[in-house]
Amino acid sequence: MPGSAKTMAALTVGALVLVTAYTVTIGGDGWLWFAWVVLGLTTIGTLAARGT
Repeated sequence: MPGSAKTMAALTVGALVLVTAYTVTIGGDGWLWFAWVVLGLTTIGTLAARGT
């Protein structure tokens, strides 16, 4: 896995932790989860493109 894809995967996991913590402490926000899903799909796409 190249460095940029590894960094993007780490950011995606970190964002998941932050969004989950925010949801638990303050309450759910649909836009945060939507943004995380978009980030996750982008990361998966990047990893898939790098794998070929």
